[in-house]
Amino acid sequence: MEYLDFEKSIEELENQVTKAKSLADETEVDMSESLEKLEKKLAKKKKEVYGSLSSWQRVQLSRHPGRPYTLDYINALTGGEFIELHGDRSVKDDKAMVGGWGKIGKQTVMFIGQQKGINTKMRQYRNFGMANPEGYRKALRLMKQAEKFGKPVVTLIDTPGAFPGLEAEERGQGEAIARNLFEMSGLKTPIICVIIGEGASGGALGIGVGDRVLMLENAWYSVISPENCSTILWRSWDYKEKAAEALKLTSKDMLENKLIDGIIKEPIGGAHRDKEKMYSTIKREINKHLKELSQIELDELVNQRMDKFSNMGVVKNG
Repeated sequence: MEYLDFEKSIEELENQVTKAKSLADETEVDMSESLEKLEKKLAKKKKEVYGSLSSWQRVQLSRHPGRPYTLDYINALTGGEFIELHGDRSVKDDKAMVGGWGKIGKQTVMFIGQQKGINTKMRQYRNFGMANPEGYRKALRLMKQAEKFGKPVVTLIDTPGAFPGLEAEERGQGEAIARNLFEMSGLKTPIICVIIGEGASGGALGIGVGDRVLMLENAWYSVISPENCSTILWRSWDYKEKAAEALKLTSKDMLENKLIDGIIKEPIGGAHRDKEKMYSTIKREINKHLKELSQIELDELVNQRMDKFSNMGVVKNG
């Protein structure tokens, strides 16, 4: 288990618990009373630490290397029965954007999301979850396919942003994302978007227009990362904590500002602490919203979606 800087006190207590259990096994001495005290102390410390996380600490949790990624969720939700589809039919297959057919129970769903790598080699292969224009065009092709067959779309968002390279701009990065925003707003099929980790800038928004936009408790969603915001405003990364607070990027902030529709609770300590529980929770939430959306006529669904996004950030006088 990898611990973050603010989790050191929890790490020490967990190590003590592990050592006590190990000692009890080796010596066959009854240490139940000591273990009970340690576990109570640990539970109290976890509640104290995770109950008062700052915005920057939540950003750190969203980037934890042990945190589940898009394909982890898809495989868990579909029981491994996922048919991945490739290519944008124009340039190439973008490995940072994955998508394809799968089933949640009896419901066939088009899954789309950014995929990060679990090690250095895979991160390079997946371009650190930063999609090129062909990634967004692939995503749109798959959404259109879902619309054609009358199946809902579920997008899983986890990206530090769209790839900012020169070649991406030459191939129309801005246009590809803008086209997705336009097409998703009028797509005649239910769309559920879930921010599972990082939700940065247009890279996230390019697959983020949906009838239900949900966030995991320790995910973040913003026009810019705290580090880049700090660099622009203070010419240094040293103010990233201050920037994170100012950006109002946590799930709680997003819900208060009516920019998302709900928060999905994570296991205490983050999604990586109990992946199976996280998979079960997210499956339950997606099923609940799919059932709700299936009761709405498609034309009305599109109208509600457009109204929701049109009203964001609008100030009404009087």
